Amino acid sequence: MNDAQIVASILLKEKAVFLRPNDLFTWTSGIKSPVYCDNRLLISTVESRAIIVKAFCKKLENQNLDYIAGTATAGIPWAAWIAYEMKLPMIYVRSSSKDHGRQNAIEGFAQAGSRCVLIEDLISTGKSSIAAAQKLREADLIVVKVLSIFTYGFAQVDQIFTEAKLTFDSLTHFDILARVAYDDKVLDSKTLDQVIEWRKGVVFP
Repeated sequence: MNDAQIVASILLKEKAVFLRPNDLFTWTSGIKSPVYCDNRLLISTVESRAIIVKAFCKKLENQNLDYIAGTATAGIPWAAWIAYEMKLPMIYVRSSSKDHGRQNAIEGFAQAGSRCVLIEDLISTGKSSIAAAQKLREADLIVVKVLSIFTYGFAQVDQIFTEAKLTFDSLTHFDILARVAYDDKVLDSKTLDQVIEWRKGVVFP
């Protein structure tokens, strides 16, 4: 198995991703989905999170980074573990600026002009990731890429990131996870085709 398949297998094993093709989840956006992702469950594992952190670090080799940035709150623990392994300083980005004190949007210190990667646990529509990256840019930081554990692979996300002039990547994505689930007999061939067609047909509200 390659790294993307290994991470997908971990998400299924740790029940961080739920597949329910016959009883759809409703996301906050209103999208009806056969899959629900809760990667926060992974922080309570030991062996699995170590494998994921190693996969993150492998993706970031030769990126010439100055900082590891995490999104609040889900990206913070992953950014901390990655920063520790790579011996780099860490910062994190708030979803909204504090309304007291120095009203920081970014916590920690980062020198203007420095290069960073923004760590997410999940990219779904991509909007929150782009908003966080924009706050880093407003602090005169260079966002090399946004990197997450998992993404659904929606075509609209590619367009949104392109328009924002941002690069993104994930350790694994929905189609790989669906095929791993099929190999593990979580899905049959008919349901595999069904969930992949769902992913292709999603339109954001």
